[in-house]
Amino acid sequence: MISQEQNDLMTRVGPGTPAGGLLRNYWQPIALADELEGSRPVLARTILGESFVLFKDKNNKFGLLDRHCPHRGADLAYGRLEPDGLRCSFHGWKFGASGKCIETPAEPEGSRLCEHIKAVSYPVIERSGILFAYLGEGAAPAFPHFDCFVAPDEYTFAFKGYWDCNWLQALEVGIDPAHASWLHKYFEDEDPAANYGRQFRGTPADSGLPITKVLREHDRPEIRVERTGYGMRLQTLRRISDAQTHVRVTNILFPQAFVIPMNAEMTITQFHVPVDDTGCYWYSIFTSFGGPVDKDTMRNQRLKTYPAPDYKPVFSRENSWGFSADEQKSKTFTGMGFDINIHDQFACESQGRIQDRSRENLGTTDKGIVLYRRILLDAIKKNEAGEKPLMVLDASKAPDFKGPITIDGIGPTDGMDQYWKESDARRRKQSKWAA
Repeated sequence: MISQEQNDLMTRVGPGTPAGGLLRNYWQPIALADELEGSRPVLARTILGESFVLFKDKNNKFGLLDRHCPHRGADLAYGRLEPDGLRCSFHGWKFGASGKCIETPAEPEGSRLCEHIKAVSYPVIERSGILFAYLGEGAAPAFPHFDCFVAPDEYTFAFKGYWDCNWLQALEVGIDPAHASWLHKYFEDEDPAANYGRQFRGTPADSGLPITKVLREHDRPEIRVERTGYGMRLQTLRRISDAQTHVRVTNILFPQAFVIPMNAEMTITQFHVPVDDTGCYWYSIFTSFGGPVDKDTMRNQRLKTYPAPDYKPVFSRENSWGFSADEQKSKTFTGMGFDINIHDQFACESQGRIQDRSRENLGTTDKGIVLYRRILLDAIKKNEAGEKPLMVLDASKAPDFKGPITIDGIGPTDGMDQYWKESDARRRKQSKWAA
């Protein structure tokens, strides 16, 4: 059981908090790249309880500065974007992408004040349609060579959505594979070909059995968890018969992402990024091992429930997450539609904005969550002691993490460990980019 003290330690992420200090060691998603494609590429951002302004200059350089001007604190998010920087609307002080003060025009002629002024700035890089910022001290860590970061652009698609709850309970839904047979239970099996871009509406590898049928009829999975160099691996086994077993291999990329199979050919890497203690955004990278991704179809599907520009859901606790008692009788287990993001959102938000883990009663299916919390608490402790925590990769060396293997398939019950490794190897060999 988690104590209230431990719960606070893991969930509070503002400046000066132990968990916040840990998360600032890692690159954090801060925006979708296409959010800066408009006529005024300037965005106000709040992350880890701190406020920033993100912008792009005429040379396509990204700037991330403290939101308040270092002169007298006016809000730079309302500044004037100029070709070489962002100009504060209060006194006209201008700052480049690096934070360097370029002009202080209200000062007397010949003033050299700007030479001594610099806004606090942070590095920003783009990976697979997401802008990542490093908010910590010292040199930024390297990016690992995970599939989602090395796949060509046409094989990836990025999206995001807001949840009105703490980041940790949002992440933990992806460390709980048993819930899929209940929270995402559909009472009808639709044509997978008509559901492109939808999770749990396809067919596992090496099988013609709909995944909806697998989850519905085999709801007592065996779950195996193990530590890895990047975090955790989970295997979820559903025995179909003495001869065949369904396996889902999923992963936790420490500290705050999971990698799960969307279907036989596509994976989802999803980061859970705290806005503050009581709200978070999830950022997803969909990675295809088969053909190029149909970005327009996937974007239009998701905009229906998480519309731009703020990507806040149309269903929430204010409208009961779209719950329909009639639908619950015959179509879905939840009565909350067919979008599993809404199902997960309900499960996480309905716990409260910060779940009280001191009142939990965990079962055997929660073994992944138990292990992750141990890893998280250990990393917080190491970071507080000045030690390098897990997955802070040396920027001077080529990262050696790849994959990780993420599979949804049906194979022989005897030799299942060999099956999912061979299935991944076969998929990579057939891929145009992942071999």
